[in-house]
Amino acid sequence: MYENYKSKLISLILPIVIIIFWYLITEGFHIVNPYILPGPIEVCNSAWNLILSGKLLKNTIDSLFKVFGGLILASIVAIPLGVLLGWYKTLEDLCSFVISILRPIPPIAWIPFSILWFGIGTVPAIFIIFMGCVFPILVYTLDGVKRTDKVLIESAQTLGASDRKVITRVVLPSVFPYVVSGLKVGVGIALMCTISAEMIGSSSGLGYMILQATSRFDPGTTVVGMIVIGLIGLILDYVFGLAQKRIFW
Repeated sequence: MYENYKSKLISLILPIVIIIFWYLITEGFHIVNPYILPGPIEVCNSAWNLILSGKLLKNTIDSLFKVFGGLILASIVAIPLGVLLGWYKTLEDLCSFVISILRPIPPIAWIPFSILWFGIGTVPAIFIIFMGCVFPILVYTLDGVKRTDKVLIESAQTLGASDRKVITRVVLPSVFPYVVSGLKVGVGIALMCTISAEMIGSSSGLGYMILQATSRFDPGTTVVGMIVIGLIGLILDYVFGLAQKRIFW
């Protein structure tokens, strides 16, 4: 217990040092122009004003809706497909070439098509997130199927279990940890895709808020948006990490 608290306290040292240094070069000694980098007090004032106006909460909820919308859709497609590709070698051979071509394409490259197909708003952003998340989840799921203990599979088949029962009773429980790892990676990609998509093809969300603040020369709001994105990523990463530790290991 003591070591756990000690580790957490040590992890806070560097952020505190950075904040102190940030304050000194901006508002302490005025070394850096506030239009280039706003000080922590200015950022706190901007955050307070955004909270009072309700804009921060609204844009955060909008971004989270897009993140989870795209992530859920990607999971619905990628997890069953990954299980099927991992179980049926012929199906994997059939799809591997197309997947290998599509997987390296950056999600942002789909933005022009998302705008042409879906216009401006929430749907194109969810589509971009879907394209960014579907392949990591698919690859992790496929890898999990291939790493399933062959002895367990053969034992179930020897006892007369059908392919459907082997998949549901043996393969899926073995794949779950890999799925969680894929989701953990997908969340980080989803946040990056969300902000990029909102800056180009959306009228709400944290990315849109950052873009609007930049056009109004409001660096305080820009930094607030960046910090909120980082905090969301930190919280989601902690949640998935906790799930990995407590449920699977």
